[in-house]
Amino acid sequence: MQYEMDLYQTESNCQTPLERQYHTEIMGMERSKRRQNQRIFTYTDFDRFSKWEEVTQPTPTLLAERMANVRHRRQERQSNVPKSRLITWEPSEEFIKNSHIINTPVQTMYIMGDLGPSGKLGLKENEYVLCTIKSDSNGVITIKPDFNNNRGAYRLETQGEKREVWRLYLENASSHIRAEEKEREQRMYRDLYTRHKEYLNSLVGQDFEMPPLGILRLIVNGEIVSAQGYEYDNLYVHFFLDLPNNWSSVPFHCLSGVTQTKPHQLCEDVAFFSYPFSFETFFHKEDESDGSLPQWPVMFFKVLSLDFWQRYRTEGYGFLVIPSTPGYHRMTCHTWRPLQSGTVAELRRFFIGGAPELEDISYVRVPGTFKGERLSRFGFRTQTTGSVTFTLNCIQHARAFIDANTLKKRRQTVLDQLGGHSQQGSVYNVLEAFQRARKRMQEARETLPRDLINTS
Repeated sequence: MQYEMDLYQTESNCQTPLERQYHTEIMGMERSKRRQNQRIFTYTDFDRFSKWEEVTQPTPTLLAERMANVRHRRQERQSNVPKSRLITWEPSEEFIKNSHIINTPVQTMYIMGDLGPSGKLGLKENEYVLCTIKSDSNGVITIKPDFNNNRGAYRLETQGEKREVWRLYLENASSHIRAEEKEREQRMYRDLYTRHKEYLNSLVGQDFEMPPLGILRLIVNGEIVSAQGYEYDNLYVHFFLDLPNNWSSVPFHCLSGVTQTKPHQLCEDVAFFSYPFSFETFFHKEDESDGSLPQWPVMFFKVLSLDFWQRYRTEGYGFLVIPSTPGYHRMTCHTWRPLQSGTVAELRRFFIGGAPELEDISYVRVPGTFKGERLSRFGFRTQTTGSVTFTLNCIQHARAFIDANTLKKRRQTVLDQLGGHSQQGSVYNVLEAFQRARKRMQEARETLPRDLINTS
């Protein structure tokens, strides 16, 4: 640009090493009476000439606006928005410039072209942006527009009287990297990533929290997904975790919860909760001579509905045994509710919400306090209602898992690996296999025709 040539031709105007380099190059061209380029030049955010243009011009030029935007990006973002007015509905132009800025420092260079006639070079109205190059602190270089790469040329149309059309080609003139340089660069990146990994490991540490010897740590991260098939709307679920003998939990850790009230979906008899919960329990066998079968924690729950007058009615009771195998589990539990015969009981349930309830919710299963041999439910009437879907992610953590001796016993259960419970663990596996086989037989029986089933 001719203005920059005139500015840096005088040595007294050059203050920085870059400006003195400009002065040397300009004087060299003056002595050789030869200038290689008359039309292409650059604007950068380090040129002092761009700051002078902002002061000398009464109205901001294209250069001043672009360079001001570049310098704003190099500053740290500071928020001066008062807490009483978090949203500005009618932002001013000054507010937009000060607030909407990029946090990452960016260097910008504009490759300009003087597209004026041969005898009228150096006029500002003939300056056009040919290419924009941006480099941020992360080492990312952005070029806009992209290289042609054997595609057609870009078209630039001037705004003068002749409205000339220029064809622009952008090519990557950098030499290709050699094989040894590429290998050295990859080695440098590998060393960098290795040091970064070691730094992260130093922050985390090498000490892994382990439970004491002979204790199994069970972590359950679950979700109450949905409830379906219930009579009334506006459902919610009340649940709690029951710990059998030899099981304990973290002190002050809540083992119960209540979901939000959720209406049915349109055209569907399903209420989606997506309610998360988390339990952390510990198993420790104190008496090794005890031959009883160890039990796993059980989650009891009941489904309730809420009417217009904020009165609740019981929709069903159910339970869920925490799986003994780690990993992901999706389970659907069917529920029932106590039934009182007669029209009066149904009217009372519909209008005032009164319905029979269980005094002890553990009666859904065999109560933990039951000490007899047989539990009789003769005369107790129930009605099958809907079902609740759960997803569980179970994590089992024990010191025995990393013992070298247990690596040879991968087919044994968790209780076996804790030591002293091989017989109980094998019995537990047999019972689980029997329950799975029985369920498959019932499902196959339901698919058979009725006439084949009733032949006997």
